[in-house]
Amino acid sequence: MKRMHLHLGVDNMDQSIAFYSALFAAEPTVEKDDYAKWMLDDPRINFAITPTTHTAKGIEHIGIQVDSVDELNEVGARLKSAGRPVLEEAATTCCYAQSSKNWITDPDGVIWETFLTTGTATDYGNKEPVATGMAQLAALETAKADGSQTGSCCTPSMIA
Repeated sequence: MKRMHLHLGVDNMDQSIAFYSALFAAEPTVEKDDYAKWMLDDPRINFAITPTTHTAKGIEHIGIQVDSVDELNEVGARLKSAGRPVLEEAATTCCYAQSSKNWITDPDGVIWETFLTTGTATDYGNKEPVATGMAQLAALETAKADGSQTGSCCTPSMIA
């Protein structure tokens, strides 16, 4: 069986280890000052991080596809336990598929998606780039933190 491998550069190892441990509900299998790795069976992935200046070069977002509503809820709960805002999209059309999704950014701004595909679609769907929606989410997080804005009907839903 194959295992997906992702390796990211991060600005703060401690914050990133805490975030990914919450997301994966597991501690790293290898943890050094300059490297951490999770060897997971669910999802099947070899995920590693090292401290470097992070750029999104080549990465728009990373995703975990689930097979059921229960799995989507489970992974969504993990995202919420990471202590960062989560953007929820129920019954959306994206990438020629009907899906329900949760979006979050890690401490370095890497965008993560969890999703359950429920059907096909004849069009691409939401053409707004993921990064734009996540930037809106970050702006809401900042506004909420400083008390300058509580959100409105025209902004993404934020679940903290």
